Amino acid sequence: MKYAIVIPDGAADEPQDELDGRTPLEAARTPAMDALVTAGVLGRACHTPGQLPAGSEVGNMSLLGYSPLENFTGRAPIEAAAQGIHLAPQDWAIRCNLVTIQDHSMRDFTAGHISTAEATALLRTAQQELAGEKVGAGQFEFVPGVSYRNLLLWRSGGESGPFSMDLRATPPHDLTDKSILDSYPRGPGSDVLAELMASSARLFADHPVNQKRIAAGKLPATHVWLWGVGQAPHLLPFAEAYGLRGAMITAVDLLRGLASLVGWQRIEVAGATGYIDTDYAAKGRAAIAALENVELICVHVEAPDEASHEGDCAAKVEAIEAIDRYIVEPLAEALQTHDAWRMMISPDHPTFLSTKTHTHGNVPVAMAGSRIVPDAFTTYGDTNAANLSLAFEDGWRVMRWFVE
Repeated sequence: MKYAIVIPDGAADEPQDELDGRTPLEAARTPAMDALVTAGVLGRACHTPGQLPAGSEVGNMSLLGYSPLENFTGRAPIEAAAQGIHLAPQDWAIRCNLVTIQDHSMRDFTAGHISTAEATALLRTAQQELAGEKVGAGQFEFVPGVSYRNLLLWRSGGESGPFSMDLRATPPHDLTDKSILDSYPRGPGSDVLAELMASSARLFADHPVNQKRIAAGKLPATHVWLWGVGQAPHLLPFAEAYGLRGAMITAVDLLRGLASLVGWQRIEVAGATGYIDTDYAAKGRAAIAALENVELICVHVEAPDEASHEGDCAAKVEAIEAIDRYIVEPLAEALQTHDAWRMMISPDHPTFLSTKTHTHGNVPVAMAGSRIVPDAFTTYGDTNAANLSLAFEDGWRVMRWFVE
């Protein structure tokens, strides 16, 4: 049996006036996804329990078959795993975005999609100027990642730190065009993080990187924004939990980290950007090639979520259509050349265009293939799935149903 999962991140949404009352999934032309629904079943799942953040860190952990209520310990530790960073039991990882804040408002949570080289230079300065002194028994370390997505580590020195799992911090992508005054970290250790954030503003104000960006008409990176605090999780390898060898295709560290934590192969694809300009076709080709070496291939595409964060309805529809044409269609055709196969399409969470943020709620799940008896549905979308009898209130249980 060969299995494939396609995750159109954040594709689920609510009806849009500009789409004549349809959701982006319903307005998009998706013949390949519709064909899977026709040949299989349509269900719904909630991957974001109300007690936890409605983010990709929770949603994708659930989608891969792991209960986030039992296993989630924060977003940043997952991204640390993507970089091969070992966290000792008392170490902490913190997500470190480079952002643009103007007039106390989150102008851009990506600092104008700052380049990796520019971000690295800014964080090198932050390391030199802000991370030198010990905090308790430990010390901070800024770790550059890709573009605006970076990490801050607190190395414990063997003793407990200033933080706890009660510390709460707002993701910057939930603050687009909103005031940040009431959104600084809260809870144990929040004063330490807030001081680092404030100090970064003073440090970056006249930094050469920002001077060049402003001169070129680009947004400066005015602050580091710290969130996603947590400690190392421990996930049972997927091969032990579900008996299959898996591989992940993605352009974002969160999914790379989850793949590493569950023992999946990570396949890097040239041209995959984690944005709406990603090379969809290259991802599709890589997924087909991977089927020769693993039982399960998972393709994650960030583009619909990015379009939602920007409030760009047209871009979201275009991203969904590209996923259908260049990933779902060729991958489904390749799967059907095998004697036994199954395929699943599922977002990790809804991301509303109206709010530009992730939200709790159900997502539509399409599943087709060997031994799956078709139901009466013929189109993939949010409205059809909303009231289905095939429902997974604990979304992580979908994986067991899918691979049984």
